Amino acid sequence: MTDLQFEHDLKAAIRTIPNYPKPGIMFRDITTLLGNARAFRRTVDELVQPWAGGKIDKVAGIEARGFILGGAVAHQVSAGFVPIRKKGKLPHQTVRMAYALEYGTDEMEIHADAIGKGERVVLVDDLIATGGTAEGAVKLLRQIGAEVLAACFIIDLPELGGADALRKLGVPVRTLVSFEGH
Repeated sequence: MTDLQFEHDLKAAIRTIPNYPKPGIMFRDITTLLGNARAFRRTVDELVQPWAGGKIDKVAGIEARGFILGGAVAHQVSAGFVPIRKKGKLPHQTVRMAYALEYGTDEMEIHADAIGKGERVVLVDDLIATGGTAEGAVKLLRQIGAEVLAACFIIDLPELGGADALRKLGVPVRTLVSFEGH
C-alpha cells in the first residue's frame, strides 16, 4: 500500500454486499471501482508498481474479473495477456490443473502454447481469499514453463491465508487493500 489516502479512496470505491452469495459472506464488489475512471487507473498503476520497468512478458488473468484487470495491466506494462479459464472454455489444445475450493475442487485451463518456457509472468486477479484458485494458477503457469514473477490482487482477505500460501510457493504477492472477515 502506498499511502493511507489511496487506501481510503480504494476502500470507498469498492461496494460491500452483505450475505452474498450466501449468508455470512461480505462480497467485495469491484464493479464500482471499475466504473470510477480515476480509481480504476490508479489501481492498475499500483498493482504492478514494484515490477514496472522490469521485463514482463505476459500477464495472466484468472477468470473472470482477472481478465478485466489483467488486460489493463498488460497494456500498462506492454506485455501480452493470457486468460486462465474454467475447464472447457478454451478452443485450442489446453493444459489443465485441478485446484481446491472451499467445498470441493474445480479445474482451470490455459492454452498449451500461451506462454513460452522461461517467459516472465505476473498473475492478476481481483481478490485473494483462501488462495486455492491462485495456487492452482501458479502451478499451472509453472507446469507450462513460466517464471511467475508475482501475483497481484486488489483485495486481500488476510484471515483466510491465501496471500501467505502463495508466498510459501515463492511467489511475491502484491495487494492494495485488506478487508477483515469473509
